[in-house]
Amino acid sequence: MIDFFSLPFIKYAFIAGLLASISFGVIGTWIVIRRISYLTGAIAHSVLAGIGVSLFLRSRYNLPNLNPLFGALAAGILAAVIIGIVSIKTKEREDTIIGAIWAIGMSVGLLFIAKTPGYVDPMSYLFGNILIISRGDLVLIAVLDAIILILGLLFYAPYQTIAFDEEFARIRGINTNLFNMMLLIMTAITVVLMTTIIGIVMVIALLTIPAAIAGLLSKKIWVIMVLAVIITAVFTMSGLVVSYLTDLPSGSVIIVIAGVTYLAAILAAKLFKH
Repeated sequence: MIDFFSLPFIKYAFIAGLLASISFGVIGTWIVIRRISYLTGAIAHSVLAGIGVSLFLRSRYNLPNLNPLFGALAAGILAAVIIGIVSIKTKEREDTIIGAIWAIGMSVGLLFIAKTPGYVDPMSYLFGNILIISRGDLVLIAVLDAIILILGLLFYAPYQTIAFDEEFARIRGINTNLFNMMLLIMTAITVVLMTTIIGIVMVIALLTIPAAIAGLLSKKIWVIMVLAVIITAVFTMSGLVVSYLTDLPSGSVIIVIAGVTYLAAILAAKLFKH
């Protein structure tokens, strides 16, 4: 175990996982309560466009300091804003627009990765790879994590009101459109936090499963958040250990552990009721 933690990339992955668990627990709770996981999926897959563009520009124009996570953040926020505007302003079928953004984001990313000079493995970003985490990534994750935590604490009360009754919140004078847009943007930021560990494809699972399990244990929102943070951290840490010992992809292992635990929790809850 000493040798395990002596590896820099392992330590970076553990630190990144612990930091990201905070945001995943907070934002994941709102996502589950508001039942907007389908919006989150579109935002998550749009992130690949920003990663692809960043990798292309970094390689083609010799920009070593251009972190792909910056591109992921920009693409995620742009997708969140577009989805938010579509939800508020247009009369188009929302699910159709979301599906288009989902597909376009991934396609643009893969096209730019294909044209990037040298070899770039898109699987590392689609399904996660702890080997690509750097010290700079940790700094960026810590900053983004702090932003999510601060915003989550500042606007806890209005989000709680909107979660229980959005129409009542609107009557009370709360700008629900603004807060819904902020939630989508915070979701985009949270997605970027865990992209390098579990990948774009599976990030939605870690946003929803821990909060769903926590929801089986409590009905108080703040308790669900705390439990979701702890559960996410446990899934991430145990998944990293198992993936290292078995030489399996970290993202897949983390999600399998989370999925099996969720199914067991549902079964236990049904048995407990009976």
